[in-house]
Amino acid sequence: MGMPPVEHLHLKHVLQTVCALEAVVVRCFGPEGGQVLFTRDTGQVMLSRSGTRILTALQLEHPLARMVVECVWKHSTNTGDGSKTFIILLASLLRMIHSMACKDPNVSHTYNSREAAEAATARHLAGKLLAFASEELDDLIAVRVVPHGCCLSWEDFTAKTQSPAHTNTSNVKKLVESFIHTRLGRIHCDLIADLICELLTDWKFKNDPPSLSLQFVNDNFPALHTPVSGFPISCSRLIEGQVLHRDFTTPSHQTDHQPVKAVVFTGYLQPQLLNAGDVLEMMEDDTRKERSIVQFSAWAERSLECVFANLQNLGVSVLLSAVKQSDAVLTLAKQAEICVVECVSEDELSLFAHLSGATPVSDCWMIQPEHVATLTFCRPILLGAHRYVHVAFHDSEEGAVVRPCSIVICGPGEGQTDQYACAFQDAIRMLLRTWEPIHMTATTVSARTFLSHKISSEVMDNQNDKITSASYNASLFQKCMLEPGCVIHDGGTFEFLLHHALLQHGHNRSVSDHTDESVPAISQLLANALLSVPQQIYSHSPRRFLQIQTRVLTSIQNHFHPFILDAGLESVSCKYQLVLAVLQCVTNLFRVDTMLHTNTRSHTRSRRFTKNISLEGKEDETED
Repeated sequence: MGMPPVEHLHLKHVLQTVCALEAVVVRCFGPEGGQVLFTRDTGQVMLSRSGTRILTALQLEHPLARMVVECVWKHSTNTGDGSKTFIILLASLLRMIHSMACKDPNVSHTYNSREAAEAATARHLAGKLLAFASEELDDLIAVRVVPHGCCLSWEDFTAKTQSPAHTNTSNVKKLVESFIHTRLGRIHCDLIADLICELLTDWKFKNDPPSLSLQFVNDNFPALHTPVSGFPISCSRLIEGQVLHRDFTTPSHQTDHQPVKAVVFTGYLQPQLLNAGDVLEMMEDDTRKERSIVQFSAWAERSLECVFANLQNLGVSVLLSAVKQSDAVLTLAKQAEICVVECVSEDELSLFAHLSGATPVSDCWMIQPEHVATLTFCRPILLGAHRYVHVAFHDSEEGAVVRPCSIVICGPGEGQTDQYACAFQDAIRMLLRTWEPIHMTATTVSARTFLSHKISSEVMDNQNDKITSASYNASLFQKCMLEPGCVIHDGGTFEFLLHHALLQHGHNRSVSDHTDESVPAISQLLANALLSVPQQIYSHSPRRFLQIQTRVLTSIQNHFHPFILDAGLESVSCKYQLVLAVLQCVTNLFRVDTMLHTNTRSHTRSRRFTKNISLEGKEDETED
């Protein structure tokens, strides 16, 4: 048996693969970007502007391309989006690393070929970039970028205010609008942002940090939203309580004028098991067999009647079942005028139990008052072409939430409705990551102290009437670095600021006596790569690119005075995680050395195995 064919991966192959993905996403990137139209083999058409949806819809054959898409998908799942920026920044970094590796004459004599030398240099640069970012990037962002933005207040965000000019509330809405704009376009930004803000306001947990409220909504989003196709998105709305995405199996006898008591069953309603000492009669002929069946049926019916008698004594009128019950159970439920809702999903039952405070029960013979939930109402609701069960919960001063509610997301077609729902949840994920503070290190604390003194001294030396402004900036500076919710103007502001910070950092390290000589080069490499993002944003207007860059540099020279751009907002934390994710992806790409093409007996198509070489020199093979 011969050896399988081996395909050596060179640096140019990696670059070509990522550039092909870049050519797809740039079509829908930036404020002037359009949508991408996909036509499947079945004739189904998908029109989308979401980078993650576009990349995952591609039928990719090359393992490296699928590896990149997997990295993008993991990042977007964590932060909500950033997939298009991910690909653009990744391609820019690979181009610059390729250029530096081709010009490096230091290692070529130690390898058999020029390609091997370039690969070794690229692997070395990728490792240096990742190490630099892991150790110093958070400090640079906290010291040089965060002070140019602002920190959103969760209390102001969740407070119901009648003032449309409320600063923090409008900033949160602007943050959500900017995010939705990149996913769905500008038309419905205002409507969707209002719905998301209202949803999160109603789901604010009492006396808990905002991250718990956002995490709860994100985890329970499948149970909290109902997609409805065939209606415009303007019909989307919030409704009180919870929608169970099943219909009544038995007729509903509930009214809105009295409380309703319900029980959640996670198992089957069945007769009580035989007690010790009970004997089953053996069947020897057809007559005795028929009599035994009749006796068993009568015993089982009487046993189940006891169950429903107990439910009636507890005042229960609704059964929520995780499974499909038998016909005998449904018949007895009709006779007892108890409504049954079957096959309710685990997510919906879990949310129902949390909101109602009742404990689900699996054994119908163990029902106690703590298993009974009291509801304001339980009635059918028609949403689109489907009928569901709508429940509402009693208000409680000790309740965990302000006002439980669900969201109905409408769309003209099933695919568009699904995209709207994904955009809703991704916006919540983005907000969740936004309220995670950037971890401060000792370097950050010392740098903050140094820069605060530097700002004050420079302003006092230049002009005495700016002392008040300097004090304000110093306090704002400290506040932004310690509190979560840091945001900054979009339109490339983050990239411009971090670009300048990296260049300054490299210059400061180059004049230091005790420094790594590679730090200035690595800083400049990452700084130049970052500019590819605003360059792509303003590709339709190079003059606009220069204007924004000039305004950012001017704000830096004015001692961290906040500046206002006619743009939206974006999360600093999400941007920081994006840069780290891209650098990790670069490192992983350069660990791939060869692909082995193999054919197996169980599959007619060829399969590829990629051999990974880690920075420590270890090898491992993964099947594609």
